[in-house]
Amino acid sequence: MRNSSIQFGLIGAGQIAQFSAKAINSHPKAKVIAVQDLNQERVEELRRKFSIPRAHETAGELFADPEVDAVYIAVPNKFHAPLAKQALEAGKHVILEKPFALNYSEAKEVVEVAEKTGKVFTLGMNQRFNKDSLKIHQLVQDGVLGEIYHAKAFWFRRSGIPKLGTWFGNKALSGGGSLYDIGVHLLDLALFTSSNFEPVSVTGSTYTKFGNRGLGEGDWGHSEREHPEFNVDDFASALVRFKNGATVTLDVSWACHAEEDNRNDVHLYGTEAGARCFPAKLFKYADKPGQYEVIENPEAQLPYSPDRFHNFVNHLLGQEALCVKPEEALVVQRILDAIAESSATGREVRLD
Repeated sequence: MRNSSIQFGLIGAGQIAQFSAKAINSHPKAKVIAVQDLNQERVEELRRKFSIPRAHETAGELFADPEVDAVYIAVPNKFHAPLAKQALEAGKHVILEKPFALNYSEAKEVVEVAEKTGKVFTLGMNQRFNKDSLKIHQLVQDGVLGEIYHAKAFWFRRSGIPKLGTWFGNKALSGGGSLYDIGVHLLDLALFTSSNFEPVSVTGSTYTKFGNRGLGEGDWGHSEREHPEFNVDDFASALVRFKNGATVTLDVSWACHAEEDNRNDVHLYGTEAGARCFPAKLFKYADKPGQYEVIENPEAQLPYSPDRFHNFVNHLLGQEALCVKPEEALVVQRILDAIAESSATGREVRLD
């Protein structure tokens, strides 16, 4: 870090990098200065759009760049853990795109390397950084909802499978489908808002009902393959039980027969009030019997900057706590693994 600013290198120049470069550069103390991707056309497009001064041919070259303080990694999931470890070992701080890794074992190795090197590592769980999500999280912290005994998390897309033929539909590259792509976000948000990261058991099922028939395609990604492979889930459902007796249900789909095209939310059920995240609302019984109160847009102080990159930069500058802690991300990955295992075996998976 020089002159109290953070200079970033990007590994991956795909669609998500477009949004991420803009977000990084919007922070007054951060700037993208380097990029690397195997697709040179995408690299040059990103460089032109965001005035990125240089490109590197390999990830290793970018990690060796002394001008780069931190890296953002957004590549197919198979390469998340190996590249994150390589970057940390090269002395870079890392913000990694979700999901963490292909499995818990890989993810745990990344956390161990971060601890050994003393570098900051986090995951880009962007649903946490919605202002409404942060409000609900803070209200739970303040005790407004009382004891949270259940959370319902869901993200239903009617036709939202990333372009058939892209790496998203290839299990060897992605690790999973809707569960790893969007389920991870809502599972993480349910645990974050309810402040509960102590699961003890998981029961889950995953389904492949549309992508394997060439149906349910959305508009994310690009592929010219005539006979695309699709061997991942396009629907997943799970029940997670926690040490304190609380439960979380998770339902996600890339494609399904549903009334709404794209809907996601987390609902919390507490002893003193209930809540939803999108938009933020509180629900509670009033003082008089039979009366019920709905509080629109409840007031709460935001505990973190409402942007994952701003939170990361502010933390590196010593101005803010890190929102997505590595140990919390590990718990989410462990639950994802358990859902897949439960689906494969037809049995509950114990985590305690």
